[in-house]
Amino acid sequence: MTFPQKLIDGYGAFAAGRLRIEQDRYRELAETGQRPEIMLIGCCDSRCAPEAIFNARPGELFVVRNIGNIVPPYAPDAQAHGVSAALEFGVMALKVKHIVVLGHAQCGGVQAFAEDAAPLTPSDFIGHWMSLMAPAAKRVGPRGSMTHAEYIGALERASVLNSLDNLKTFPRIAKLIEKGDLTTHGAYFGVATGDLSVLDKASGKFMPVARDRTDAAPKF
Repeated sequence: MTFPQKLIDGYGAFAAGRLRIEQDRYRELAETGQRPEIMLIGCCDSRCAPEAIFNARPGELFVVRNIGNIVPPYAPDAQAHGVSAALEFGVMALKVKHIVVLGHAQCGGVQAFAEDAAPLTPSDFIGHWMSLMAPAAKRVGPRGSMTHAEYIGALERASVLNSLDNLKTFPRIAKLIEKGDLTTHGAYFGVATGDLSVLDKASGKFMPVARDRTDAAPKF
């Protein structure tokens, strides 16, 4: 099989456009290394690329993506922990100042969890991974009078809160937060609308970000 032509064409556009504009920045990053102040944990959904949503330049975001933008609890064992390894590098090596958990609408992982979907394979990697959302479901509570869409939306937002809680189970992260050297944030992206909301920690609600006012942008 040949390499996907879509990627070849995309690289051609990148090389002729953005690369030429930012070539000096790429060279600087190659020579001096990356020093992003923001780490972002997002979903690997193809509709929610953080660099596109936040119009980030090269070297500005340290991004880790997984099904459901989940941060697992601290588990210092001999198993492989991809998100924990990324956190370790972002916090200890890069010394990021902010960690943002970005959830989104129409999340397939959240829907699979809510509907107890059948495994895609006997290994059920998705099911085991999404079981980490159980505390988020407990936070939302019974569906009650909510519609299915409302319940999924509530669960998507609660999953962000759950990941923020799990960040604090990492001793080093908890200590840095307490000292004021590290701040965590929650955000939620509407795929269909393009709307962005950020978590107001005082109220626990996600507040919309105005599109046409730069002073209303989230203070990461």
